[in-house]
Amino acid sequence: MFSAPLSILLTTASGAGGGNPGSLLFLGVFVFILYFFMIRPQAKKAKEQRNFTESMEKGQRVITSGGIHGRIVQVDERSVLLEVDKGFKIRVEKGMISADFSQTTTEEKS
Repeated sequence: MFSAPLSILLTTASGAGGGNPGSLLFLGVFVFILYFFMIRPQAKKAKEQRNFTESMEKGQRVITSGGIHGRIVQVDERSVLLEVDKGFKIRVEKGMISADFSQTTTEEKS
């Protein structure tokens, strides 16, 4: 009664255990490529963004992730006060500041 399903389970279990060294090599190469082309650059970019966020200072020209250009007036622990136009200021979370615009403007002039 249980002999047919049991024999099917035994043959599939024994067949699944026999690994090929070539497939292990393929898996290792795949993980290596995944790390160096996807994980490592993403971690590097996140580290650069974290360093940029920590080094923001008053007077710096920045761009938000929404595309708003402004000059930093005040830096708090979690937010930044930006002067977008004369007398018009907005408060933005530090994580939403995407780039330092003052460096790009000086590079374009030279």
